[in-house]
Amino acid sequence: MMDLGLLLIRLFVGIVFMGHGAQKLFGWFGGYGLKGTGGWMASIGLKPGVFMAFMAGATELLGGFLFAAGIFTWAGAILIAGSMLVAILTVHGKNGFWITQNGYEYNLMLIVVVIGVALIGPGAYTLL
Repeated sequence: MMDLGLLLIRLFVGIVFMGHGAQKLFGWFGGYGLKGTGGWMASIGLKPGVFMAFMAGATELLGGFLFAAGIFTWAGAILIAGSMLVAILTVHGKNGFWITQNGYEYNLMLIVVVIGVALIGPGAYTLL
């Protein structure tokens, strides 16, 4: 049952991150694509904006794929955790803990989940 639980966590978190990456890179799923996301990133001081949007999108897409697939799960977890750490440091940290005030609660929870899974291992159900 533990392997099935790990698979469920990996698939959901990984696929959601892949979706966030696709929003930034391609404008899919209601995203703004590189230009729109890049403009927002530049407005909060992450410059050059389009490059930073590409890096964030690629990190989320690749990290999500690795995490969901159970391939180099530790690397996927590091990419996802790094993305969430940047979100905390640039946007959410100044707002306090609770998400109801746009705080870092959710970002920190995701960091704990992916690092926890990386420490346990991906389980038996992986693409390798």
